[in-house]
Amino acid sequence: MAAEFGARIGIAEEKNLGGTCVNVGCVPKKLLVYGSHFAEEFADAVAYGWSVEETSFDWKLLRDNKNKEIFRLNGVYESLLQNSNVEIFSSHAEFHNHNTLTINGTCVSAEKILIATGSAPFVPPFAGSEYAVTSNDMFHLDQLPKRMTVVGGGYIAVEFAGIMNGLGVDTTLVYRGSKFLRGFDQDIRRIVVRELEEKGIRLQFNSTISKIEKRRNRLELSSDKGSTLSTDLVLYATGRKPHVQSLGLDNTQIRTGATGAIEVNDVYQTTVPNVFALGDVIDRAQLTPVAIAEGMAFAQRQFNHKPGVVDYSAIPTCVFCQPNIGTVGPTEEEARHLYSQIEVFESSFKPMKHTMTGRNETTYMKLIVDFSTDKLISAHMVGPEAGEIIQGFAVAITAGATKADIDRTIAIHPTTAEEFVTMRDPKSY
Repeated sequence: MAAEFGARIGIAEEKNLGGTCVNVGCVPKKLLVYGSHFAEEFADAVAYGWSVEETSFDWKLLRDNKNKEIFRLNGVYESLLQNSNVEIFSSHAEFHNHNTLTINGTCVSAEKILIATGSAPFVPPFAGSEYAVTSNDMFHLDQLPKRMTVVGGGYIAVEFAGIMNGLGVDTTLVYRGSKFLRGFDQDIRRIVVRELEEKGIRLQFNSTISKIEKRRNRLELSSDKGSTLSTDLVLYATGRKPHVQSLGLDNTQIRTGATGAIEVNDVYQTTVPNVFALGDVIDRAQLTPVAIAEGMAFAQRQFNHKPGVVDYSAIPTCVFCQPNIGTVGPTEEEARHLYSQIEVFESSFKPMKHTMTGRNETTYMKLIVDFSTDKLISAHMVGPEAGEIIQGFAVAITAGATKADIDRTIAIHPTTAEEFVTMRDPKSY
């Protein structure tokens, strides 16, 4: 974008173009989610008259086909940059001083420097932590384990627990808290716990792994409660940290916070006037579309002389667990603190598809409305294609739609999404 506005641009990337999302994040993860869901599709097909013969799964084929798609996307990004006359430095970059970077032994100077190095998985140090793998490793496993333990309670932990379970791995999810997905709506969290247990994932809450020991061909996990768990693979998905190592920040006056996040002001300017930072490395909202929005705002302000502003108040997001979570706006608990009075509308039902399959899966939807203005302030959903449905509600909330607008919208029947426009009576407490 900056190049389109006439700036001369260079980009330094020591690995593959596209960052975490394209290479070891959202894109390959979504492909694995698709792959892992076929087991249920085969089972459900029988109720619809299909005779499904014996099936088998080839992990290496899925992994390698995924790799081919990621390689294709790397090429797409390279072409986009080249077509914009961006100079690509395929090497590590670190600060020599405020205006100059050292890239592959060569000094490269620039009027403005933007840090967008993202974040990386973090495994806390403890006895045997070297035996744990991170989400980065999960995309390149030589073979699937028979048993797997996922440690963590955020997006990545819940998603990979679903992926591995769907691919036939005996999966246990261990989390130190009483319920995973902290920060999400309480009803959403409650329902997803039930759905994951229904699918056969073992959940261990209020438990912290204190030690991992290697015993021949297995790993032995010890918890703070004195219990043990035997497994073949341990994924630690307990958080990510801003990737600021080896950037040479000591050669500058750039300040970082307690988590290592680079400190910036409202226009993404660091404590050094000509150096900027955005995305996961500033740790505001670790989501790819947020980083893209910040990048666009930066380019508009710096090179197109327009005020680039990012609205963080209603960020839509999706957790690709199975079934999916889609959400935009504050949780019900947050909304009660932010507004003097709210109305909550909800619906819980078995999807039409499963009235024939007999699968015990629940779809849940919730709308939250500011009573004084009738404006829609948030929407939450658990169910198939939740992200696809919630994206439209993110537009509605951003545009200031009211509950009356939703009510007079004609439904598409029969769909799951129509439930959102047919909820008439607020929840009573």
